[in-house]
Amino acid sequence: MLNKVKTLDGYKLANHDEGAIGTVKDFYFDDKHWIIRYLIADTGNWLTGRQVLLSPYALVAVIPAERHITINLTKQQIESSPALSSDKPVSQQFETDYYGYYGYPMYWCGSYAWGAYPYLARDYQPEPERTPEEKGWDPHLRSIREVRGYHIHATDGELGHIEDFVIDDETWAIRYLIVETRNWLPGKKLLIAPQWIDRVSWSESKVFTKLDRATIKQAPEYTDTSLDRDYETRLHRHYNRPGYWESTAKELAR
Repeated sequence: MLNKVKTLDGYKLANHDEGAIGTVKDFYFDDKHWIIRYLIADTGNWLTGRQVLLSPYALVAVIPAERHITINLTKQQIESSPALSSDKPVSQQFETDYYGYYGYPMYWCGSYAWGAYPYLARDYQPEPERTPEEKGWDPHLRSIREVRGYHIHATDGELGHIEDFVIDDETWAIRYLIVETRNWLPGKKLLIAPQWIDRVSWSESKVFTKLDRATIKQAPEYTDTSLDRDYETRLHRHYNRPGYWESTAKELAR
């Protein structure tokens, strides 16, 4: 299911046995695959002074009707996990310790978006210890809240700014950036897929697409009620780009 990130803000996080452990505060994504790597939990007065990060491997189900995300970790597991100070960035060493603690496959070791897997594998095998030469790419994690507001530029001018993100709660991939165009096309919002982005200037808070303004202007308009497969198909056809669901099907068939 596709969800706007703002819709998930404040969702309760709970396991089956202990009840709520906190609420959704933010997300970290990597700037190579544009996939959510961690959910940041607000735990209130519990575990103060540290960031509580939950990998998508810990997220079992999103239940919109109850504004609830089910997790498969206990409070004791979370409390005993590698600690990260609330004022520190996520380092490669922390991630190595974190993934080793939970036994998750390391997403940065391998050629796929999830390391050895092209998808979020729930049935995975424990990984052998990696040598420094085998550790793969060095991910750079970005905060969703921080990137909201970045300006979007077409090949021939500015479009607007990022208002929100649309994520897939099965794969935890960012499927679209929601672009507010009020200074260019008043009242119209657009969707831009990460695959259509040419580059990001993190220092300038700018995102540059591979599309021109005229083509974007004629794209199917996005509304909060339009996001279904029919709309997505029309959007991708407009840009003459394959749908991500087609690529996923090919990867699963390998």
